[in-house]
Amino acid sequence: MKTPESIHPGRWWHAIDNGARIQCDLCPRDCKLHDGQRGACFVRMNQGGQMILTTWGRSSGFCIDPIEKKPLNHFYPGSSILSFGTAGCNLACKFCQNWDISKSKDMDRLMDAATPEQITEAAVAYGAKSVAYTYNDPVVFAEYAIDTALACRERGVKNVAVTAGYIHAEARREFYAVMDAANVDLKGFTDDFYQKLCGAHLRPVLETLAYIHHETDCWLELTTLLIPGKNDSDEELKALSAWVAKELGPDVPLHFTAFHPDWKMGDLPPTPPATLTRARQIAMDTGLHYVYTGNVHDLSGGTTHCPKCQAPVIVRDWYEIRSYLLDEAGCCPHCHTSVAGRFGRFESPFGARRIPVRLAT
Repeated sequence: MKTPESIHPGRWWHAIDNGARIQCDLCPRDCKLHDGQRGACFVRMNQGGQMILTTWGRSSGFCIDPIEKKPLNHFYPGSSILSFGTAGCNLACKFCQNWDISKSKDMDRLMDAATPEQITEAAVAYGAKSVAYTYNDPVVFAEYAIDTALACRERGVKNVAVTAGYIHAEARREFYAVMDAANVDLKGFTDDFYQKLCGAHLRPVLETLAYIHHETDCWLELTTLLIPGKNDSDEELKALSAWVAKELGPDVPLHFTAFHPDWKMGDLPPTPPATLTRARQIAMDTGLHYVYTGNVHDLSGGTTHCPKCQAPVIVRDWYEIRSYLLDEAGCCPHCHTSVAGRFGRFESPFGARRIPVRLAT
């Protein structure tokens, strides 16, 4: 078995300036690095004219979560998932809810060391159906995520990416080829929002969403964190919902979640529940079948309805499933209409528990 190591050869780069620098081709930032210099994500580095990933085999922690926490409502509801992340991020969101991990430049924060095989064995041992690459964006540790996903597939463990989707085409193909599901953060729906609050651009994210949905077998759900006065206007919500309906179709679930003051935006108020309810109604009026509210207790906003007869087929309160009526094929018991997603035998739901796991030896 391969031993965990922090320095690992990186992929998706090429030499420039006659070898004086290298350019990272992983994401649209296209960082150009001198020897010893790190990219904007901080974890990808030019070492002797070669790209290295400094966080391979090292994690900020492992935890068993409910799948609904990712959030994924149509991917084996009620199942548990082994979640982990590393450090660093290729976006610079001023409202980051996991800033202590994603913005960290302290490699000592990565306390748990584990090979892909050890992660897979832990998922099997804890009965987790899936492994989630999350907490910070798995794009920046794509090599580690891909290696782990391949190990998981050998044992029948599913793979889930929780990401902002800011990635170039070549790396995107390889990354999503080994993912079974993804929740992509669609931060807002204007390039101005992405530039000013995320240090990025909207177009590459939309390209990633279209690619996942149309070119892969990866199940896709979207999340938009609604920030008061920043991305929650009726106009923007209508434009976002209309794009999803037109480009992805009405069956891709969309989650509107509540912002709480954090990182560099501690001066804003939390998102009022009424804003989430309004956003959900706008999206449903646009024709989307599955629209949810998150980070709040909202039975109505957490319930999955049959797209034909509108019967409630999965009732949720936050991460708790209160009622589950779908059959193993994911069909409504009343009209036998298929609900979009990935389903199987529904057993005792994992619930809202959170179980920390230590893999370090």
